[in-house]
Amino acid sequence: MKNSFNFYSGNSPLLISIPHVGTHLPEDIACNMTPQALKMADVDWHLTLLYDMAETYGASVISAKYMRYVIDLNRSPEDTSLYPGQDTTGLCPIDTFDKQPIYKDGKEPNQAQIQKRIEEFWRPYHHKLESELKRLHAIHGVALLWDAHSIASHVPRFFDGKLPDLNFGTADLQSCDASLQETIAHRLQKSAYAKKYSHVFNGRFKGGYITRHYGVPTLNIHAIQLEISQCIYMQEQAPYLYDPVLANKLKPLLSELLETCITWATHQKNKLI
Repeated sequence: MKNSFNFYSGNSPLLISIPHVGTHLPEDIACNMTPQALKMADVDWHLTLLYDMAETYGASVISAKYMRYVIDLNRSPEDTSLYPGQDTTGLCPIDTFDKQPIYKDGKEPNQAQIQKRIEEFWRPYHHKLESELKRLHAIHGVALLWDAHSIASHVPRFFDGKLPDLNFGTADLQSCDASLQETIAHRLQKSAYAKKYSHVFNGRFKGGYITRHYGVPTLNIHAIQLEISQCIYMQEQAPYLYDPVLANKLKPLLSELLETCITWATHQKNKLI
């Protein structure tokens, strides 16, 4: 199996997953892609840099190396739709968010190739994600998964108008205890850093496969997804540059939210003692 991810092991109850930040494209796959696809517009750009404070809080971090066009780590291996009846992209997408073809004519992956990608790229990431959650839970009696994403502020294919700045997903409170969402919402209301940003819980993005699959509150494993609108920390047009001025306004809020999650998890741990 390929080493499809980067990983840092922390000592707090928090694991940050960044499944769509990868930009690597294997040569045998890239050669079949269109010039439009090779621009990689749909990457969750620069999130490892945006969350570079995570290690300070003792969080474990797993981030993808390979681009989501190779395989989408936030989809089920059965390619079940996350939003039945709505337009979505699949496990091995064949078109971009702008509905441009990813592959040259006749070069789309077949079922055998998709299965190979599952084994080489999808399973290693998820095996590590699952084993790390188990390790953290064994140590603390509680584990908290923060699934980190970003997307362009305007994607007509998926939503009308402009996306809120911060889009939290808890699968309609199925992936975490209600008190965790309430604690984060309270922090957003009180934080001076949050005043400049709009936010929503369980709006257009309720959490993908990772949030829904790994969040099991009855086992004291809690998951929340944050989809950040890219206009608040980077340039949304090619070459998709990181904007340190914008990002440095956002990062203190992200730090507060991560610290809030760890504090909440610690309180959960203390209830078990």
